[in-house]
Amino acid sequence: MQNGFDKLNQPLSSSLNLNGQKYLYFGGTAYLGIPQNKEFINLYLKGIELFGLNNGTSRGNNVQLGIYNEAEAFAAHKFGAEAALITSSGYLAAQLTVTTFAKKREVRYAPDTHPALWIDEKPAQQQTFEQWSSEIVKEINGNSATSWLLLSNSVNNLFPEIYSFDFISNISPDKDVILIIDDSHGIGMINGGTGVLSAISSQGNVDVVVVASMAKALGLDAGIVLGSSKSINTLKLGNEFYGASPPSAAGLYAFMQAAPIYKSAYLKLQQNIGTFVENVKNSSDWRAVEHFPVFLSPQAGIEKHLMQEKILISSFPYPDKDGAPLNRVVISSWHDDADILKLVEALANK
Repeated sequence: MQNGFDKLNQPLSSSLNLNGQKYLYFGGTAYLGIPQNKEFINLYLKGIELFGLNNGTSRGNNVQLGIYNEAEAFAAHKFGAEAALITSSGYLAAQLTVTTFAKKREVRYAPDTHPALWIDEKPAQQQTFEQWSSEIVKEINGNSATSWLLLSNSVNNLFPEIYSFDFISNISPDKDVILIIDDSHGIGMINGGTGVLSAISSQGNVDVVVVASMAKALGLDAGIVLGSSKSINTLKLGNEFYGASPPSAAGLYAFMQAAPIYKSAYLKLQQNIGTFVENVKNSSDWRAVEHFPVFLSPQAGIEKHLMQEKILISSFPYPDKDGAPLNRVVISSWHDDADILKLVEALANK
């Protein structure tokens, strides 16, 4: 990042200040604006009063806070799973799950799977998700191996796309498949906020396990695993879960009390998305997904123009670090109509 925005000493919000100048900010992953939501912050402060700043003991300690089991049961119900496991980070949740279930299975990655799910180096994958899902069914059904592990994101938030997992219904019933989905950009966002699991039809031979960072839409420094009681119990027996310190109990307290806050923020976000789509010229040229707040720009150099207009968007080279920037506008609940209309005006003046 250039221009000093990589050395900020302030919270991220709808606007940022640098060298006495105010810039509107349309980037990041705080889709629901929770880090600047005063009601949520007050709940977090109440949680600190009840449970303290942090808990440095492992979940295997003989002295435990009951809120961790309560929060896991609450999250499982909220997101439509039999059971849940909560860790200190999304990366830990993903690695714990992958390393546990990869043993003695044929492992296959969908395109653009997040690094948190990688076992070793980046997996080679050049297909589209649609091509991959068709080919993987053929491979599994035509192979003598019976035990498989499939890994995928629920959402590609860089080139906005929400994936369908209907293909699992075509997998032969004599195959034993575990499907691990990273829902970090979907939980709290897609399917009305319930995440990816609610949209997947149950298949007796396919065990679906969802992992996610809670630090994006949900605004918590924590990770979560959602799945069957059998899968979650298996993970809780592992050394990684047993020995790791959990996230802040204060944050989980806020999460459990914040249903009205999340709902209000989600509705505000959808209103903001609608305002942008209705007002921006040539909206069909932008790569986007309905109800999702990320818009990939087709215009080269748009980040430089917007910077001159005191607007900062998400802009970095991908997948080639030496290539052209990938320019995305990210709408959040913390924006108001004036912010979005200023963005629209700046885009119209390019």
